[in-house]
Amino acid sequence: MTTKSPYFHHFEKEISEISKPSKFTFPFYYTPHPLSILASEQVQHYLKVQKEFQHNFGLNSSDKGLVIGKMFGVLVVEDINGNIGFLAGVSGKLAGTNKHHYFVPPIYDMLSPDGFFIKEEEKINQLNKDIEQLQNSSELKIAIDDLENVKVEQNTILTELRKFHKINKAERKKIRQSKVNELTESDYRILEEDLIKQSYRDQHEYEIQKEHFRSKVLDFETNLDKIVSKIDQLKLERKQRSSILQNRLFNEYQFLNALNQRKSVLDIFTESKQIQPPAGAGDCAAPKLLQYAFENNLKPLCMAEFWWGVSPGSEVRKHKNFYPACRGKCEPILNHMLKGILVDSNPMLANPAQNKDLEIIYEDEAIIVVDKPSEFLSVPGKNIQDSVQTRILNKFPKIDSPLIIHRLDMSTSGILILAKTKSAHQFIQEQFINHTVEKRYTALLDGIIQQTDGLIDLPLRVDLDDRPRQVVCYKYGKPAQTKYKIISIEGNKTRIHYFPLTGRTHQLRVHSAHFAGLNTPIVGDDLYGTKADRLHLHAGFIKFIHPITRQKITFQIEDPF
Repeated sequence: MTTKSPYFHHFEKEISEISKPSKFTFPFYYTPHPLSILASEQVQHYLKVQKEFQHNFGLNSSDKGLVIGKMFGVLVVEDINGNIGFLAGVSGKLAGTNKHHYFVPPIYDMLSPDGFFIKEEEKINQLNKDIEQLQNSSELKIAIDDLENVKVEQNTILTELRKFHKINKAERKKIRQSKVNELTESDYRILEEDLIKQSYRDQHEYEIQKEHFRSKVLDFETNLDKIVSKIDQLKLERKQRSSILQNRLFNEYQFLNALNQRKSVLDIFTESKQIQPPAGAGDCAAPKLLQYAFENNLKPLCMAEFWWGVSPGSEVRKHKNFYPACRGKCEPILNHMLKGILVDSNPMLANPAQNKDLEIIYEDEAIIVVDKPSEFLSVPGKNIQDSVQTRILNKFPKIDSPLIIHRLDMSTSGILILAKTKSAHQFIQEQFINHTVEKRYTALLDGIIQQTDGLIDLPLRVDLDDRPRQVVCYKYGKPAQTKYKIISIEGNKTRIHYFPLTGRTHQLRVHSAHFAGLNTPIVGDDLYGTKADRLHLHAGFIKFIHPITRQKITFQIEDPF
């Protein structure tokens, strides 16, 4: 007897020879289980042939509408009778709706026309229109112009009046000086009294004009404040409605786990990160899939998520590639939902440098040069202390310099320079800051590059929802430039030399994989491409000025791949 769940999909291919996984997938770093791969292939076939909805993934030039690639997920499950099948889900909405017969429903359908969200969102949208209408109204423009014009008029007239009164004052001074010896004391006293009256008249005239304009400015400011106050009141109402709506929405997102414990998304994020949930938390494929499984007595066995369509403008997403769940939105939720399930161990807690030697290729009284293996931290990490820094400090405990001058990504192999003295550290660090250090990296790209050389200029910043991934961002990103030169074509791979002009995190990896860069990931790049035995990126050449000899010194290591 098989389950009657409408979202329970049977495998079309024979799976009897495939063993069930002993533990559930660790969702933030995994190699897809064969059952997850088969389920994904079946979903991908459905996406190719289905006629039930229209969505432009950017894969066919004839498709209409905004191009939006999507993340899809599969959850292999077992029903109470021992039947194995899978559930399919999509992150966010698809084709403008949350209702699909093939994909599991959302935790809460915000798009339901009868739901509170749509109704309240309409009110908030009307407030947005009212605010925009007032901000762009002729009434507001006239009020601003009237106030500015009267202030200009006030400044002009009062300035001219001050100049005129200054001339009058100077003229009175001349009269006093010329008449002091001509008039009798009594006549001069009469003259002086008249001049004083003239001065008072000038002051009185200035005060009258000043009061006149103060009153006019006040009238125009009051008129403008009435309009601005309307806008502020509407903004306050919008803020209050949005806050109430958001909290009510948070309450609708209640997540189950294998222990049948239910917890709201607000409680999950408050307890785990002491923050409000980010927008879209709970709408990714993974939470939807697990929620449906728990609600329908289906046992999760393994899962995987893949990208379908063209990459978004900022991120690196490759069509059909598998990706881990995002950490910013999903990690707290999935940590709750996976309680009560035996999950694969977190590979990021294992020391990748264990049983690896760190070779010192040069040492003198000022510097140490090492050949860092791939999957070896430059400095201690959050969970792993073993690193180039700790190994060298253990070997040279008397070094009191900051030691590390520059870094290599954990997955990148190659030359790393360390300082034995503070003066050496400062001297070489200044060369890095001033971009006078010559560096060359070798990479093997997973495809063929036609252009023989060039410059990649794509600014980068961290993906706030999925650290440590980087995204291209022209608004907030830091400048990142990389020169490159093709060395050889090896089968369907390209050997390339990179000459980075800046040193951003994952710079060479993103510049390789992003469609606006070379659109070809580095072989073995588990973040921006496809996992392999290692990341094929190697820092093989460096040239800088030695801190003591003040002569250029060069180090070079052959490519290990």
